[in-house]
Amino acid sequence: MNTTLPRVFIAATRQNDGKTTTSLGLLAALQKHHPRVGYIKPVGQRFVEIAEQKIDEDTVLMDAVYKLNCPLVDMSPIAVEPDFTRKYLESANYDALVKKIQKAFDRVAWEKDFVLCEGSGHAGVGAVFDLSNAQVAKILGAKVIIVTRGGIGKPVDEVALNQALFEKAGVEIIGVIVNKVLPDRIDYIAEFTRKGLKRKGLELLGVLPHQPMLSRPTIDSIREELQAENLNSPPPRHALIEDVVVGAMGAQNATRFFKRGVLIITPGDREDIVLAASTACRAAADCLAGIVLTGNLRPGPAVLEIIRKLPFPVLLAADDSYEVASKVHDLIVKTRPDDLEKISLIRDLIAKHVDVKKILNAL
Repeated sequence: MNTTLPRVFIAATRQNDGKTTTSLGLLAALQKHHPRVGYIKPVGQRFVEIAEQKIDEDTVLMDAVYKLNCPLVDMSPIAVEPDFTRKYLESANYDALVKKIQKAFDRVAWEKDFVLCEGSGHAGVGAVFDLSNAQVAKILGAKVIIVTRGGIGKPVDEVALNQALFEKAGVEIIGVIVNKVLPDRIDYIAEFTRKGLKRKGLELLGVLPHQPMLSRPTIDSIREELQAENLNSPPPRHALIEDVVVGAMGAQNATRFFKRGVLIITPGDREDIVLAASTACRAAADCLAGIVLTGNLRPGPAVLEIIRKLPFPVLLAADDSYEVASKVHDLIVKTRPDDLEKISLIRDLIAKHVDVKKILNAL
């Protein structure tokens, strides 16, 4: 395996800390110093099927944004399917998996100046099949950056746990990026987190301010999560959902929630709310982000005809309103290739708040 090309491994202290966001922004920042940057996510747990291959969804995002000129299957060599762990425990094939990662890295690194490696969570994720993030970073010969969430005590505590696993595997940690910090507390958090990390022998590489936009889903991501049916086909737009309202009130009271960025969740037989939305939003396409009709209760033909003409998406979901609202609330929002505004914001965040030169010097 190529051991000379500069590389870095991005890990996190837990899920949804901003590992993919950091990787997405760092790729752009690194390209200013190394024009030909490669990317690999050796072990992926959330995947899509492309040309009969299971490809991690973060790999699809990176390739769509940066046109990395490398087969997707090499950038995402191992997909952890639902029965992957059981099969491994029945008949371990560790050596074969290691060779698969190493060969994939060599193909990703071909004619590149730098490779960014993205992990799949904290240092211990994957330990059950002997490919924890700490072990994978060791296999790749990569130094590590840990991404954690804003605060002082808890982030440093969680970084220390991960530090122990990486050091046990013989992997060096370059430093830490603290994400999702309230903008008015950035200087305060930076000062004391830096002191806390220094006591652990670690560098603070950057503090990223919390950006509400990045945690807001689109109607498409909600449709996928709910496996909902589209009842109409309005002109495509990428409006973000800023607020969610369960329409359990009468239509007259519901109208006060008909605002830009609001998603209404209501039973499919509440045709009065649909008709009220039609009247209120006829002249303003962005007065609602969308409506989710629940309980698999399909409106009658006359109301369906009105829905088809609405300027915002209307979905039909099988779950009841409580289950739909719960799923929307718990949805892990992932940046998608068509989230152009989010991607631009992420690039700016990393360029402004992360010390990329310090990372490069450490490599």
